[in-house]
Amino acid sequence: MDNILLELEKILEERKLSSIDKSYVSSLYQEGTNKILEKVSEESDEVIKAAKDEGREEIIHEMADLLFHLLVLLRHKNISLEEVELELANRFGISGHEEKASRKNKLKNILTK
Repeated sequence: MDNILLELEKILEERKLSSIDKSYVSSLYQEGTNKILEKVSEESDEVIKAAKDEGREEIIHEMADLLFHLLVLLRHKNISLEEVELELANRFGISGHEEKASRKNKLKNILTK
């Protein structure tokens, strides 16, 4: 496997067609966005707790769980990793402050039209 995240993305897409009895991911898709968001929130909390109170291995374990559920959310919303990578690439060489300001300006322009 060259890129585990891309491989996982393919599997998560295939799970859309799987039986909810046989696939945890399929059951998440069936339950919808709110259930997936609950899992993302839960896993985020676990990452935070691990970072505060646990060792390196527990942080890695919890981050893997969080990334997994974030990928489920992306596939549920039909957003690819490539789209996220392109967004990150567009931000290269731009300070975080500038990038946030440009998003606010874009939103302001949209709202004033």
